Amino acid sequence: MSGKRGNTGNNKLHHAEEIVRRLKQSGYEAYFVGGCVRDFILGNASSDYDIVTSARPEQVTELFSNTVSIGAKFGVIAVIVENHPYEVATFRSDDVYEDGRHPSQVRFSSAKEDVFRRDFTINGLLMDPDTNGIIDYVNGRSDIEKKIIRTIGDPDNRFNEDYLRMLRAVRFAANLGFAIEPPTKEAIERNAAKINQISAERVRDELNKILTRGGSRTGFELLLQTDMLKEILPEVNKLKGVEQPPLFHPEGDVWQHTLNMLELLPASGETENNICLAWGVLLHDVGKALTRTVDEKGVHFYGHVQKGEEIADDIMQRLRFSRAQRETVLNLIRQHMVFMNVQKMRPGRLKRFLRIPDFDLHLELHRLDCLASHGMLDNYEFCCKQLQSLDQEDLNPSRLLNGNDLINMGFAAGKMIGEILSALEEEQLEGRIKTPDEARNFVRAHWKILQ
Repeated sequence: MSGKRGNTGNNKLHHAEEIVRRLKQSGYEAYFVGGCVRDFILGNASSDYDIVTSARPEQVTELFSNTVSIGAKFGVIAVIVENHPYEVATFRSDDVYEDGRHPSQVRFSSAKEDVFRRDFTINGLLMDPDTNGIIDYVNGRSDIEKKIIRTIGDPDNRFNEDYLRMLRAVRFAANLGFAIEPPTKEAIERNAAKINQISAERVRDELNKILTRGGSRTGFELLLQTDMLKEILPEVNKLKGVEQPPLFHPEGDVWQHTLNMLELLPASGETENNICLAWGVLLHDVGKALTRTVDEKGVHFYGHVQKGEEIADDIMQRLRFSRAQRETVLNLIRQHMVFMNVQKMRPGRLKRFLRIPDFDLHLELHRLDCLASHGMLDNYEFCCKQLQSLDQEDLNPSRLLNGNDLINMGFAAGKMIGEILSALEEEQLEGRIKTPDEARNFVRAHWKILQ
């Protein structure tokens, strides 16, 4: 099996090939299945390799020394090699799905039957990594060549087996640049409301993949078209038709502006920073739908930042984001309008702004915000030049005096010490004091020693 891979990818592929080889040498059928086969045909790198086999779960555990049962009831065993799990699943066919996610029971079966229980034709291909031979029972290779997302069998049946598949269809279309074929897309529209029966964590993870693996604009356009956006993110759905002042937003309404920003997001994967930036892009103007007013001076969105924070907090708690991710995104929203004032700020205020946590994310959000609207990058470029000219000592100057110094000067320990130190830092940031003697003189001139 060949394709574009780094060293980590080569190691994973090698270990996955060895697992298949050992299963075959022990008399079992075994193949790669799903995304890694699709990626091989497309010439893309794979990060994971799923394996299917005729071996039963207990036979898999007998063959390999380090295994974990992650779904023995469904025939799935993880074989651990160098701390990485490789899913090895027994060929199976599923009984009826009663909860929109799990089959009521499974029956171990053949390779062909196993393929026909899967979601989409592009994920239904089997491959022998020794020969690169591909087994295609569902015309998946043809759909990959035509760039089509199509369910295996009746789309209503497939989606009612696992409602998350509707969101996965959108994700694959977005990330791969494929189109969802009409009957599949129509079935998503018919069943869209059922996505709310899926756990928030699973929905969140699919949305993260749409936002960070490429094609996020297409993904959210599809969510709107299939009615899933109003089910999953009704607050974002409300941005369509919220008109903005054409002077600053010639691109159109808030929805169009948000789509333009999503289009600029790179396909860089689900790192912590990428996830937070993407959600900052999606939600930075979410408060505008509820704050739009019009008067003789034009269109206004007074308070949209604060309202946006409230709405974003609700969304991210609903989707079970971590506290750290939520705080990062809320801070991106809170600060995104500050950039309009950077060239007018006093030196101290500017330095405090430039040193806020994750400033690189704030700066990138601002850049995307400008490029997706009026296109003016003067404030962005100003901040970049400031960051180049200022070092860490400029942004976070070492204290000229500390608390002990102030106590030795005769001040009593307490709240006033903190107030004085804060004022001293402000004077340093403004460039008005530079030495300990200047600091002492400033303190004597502004505070009375109480002792």
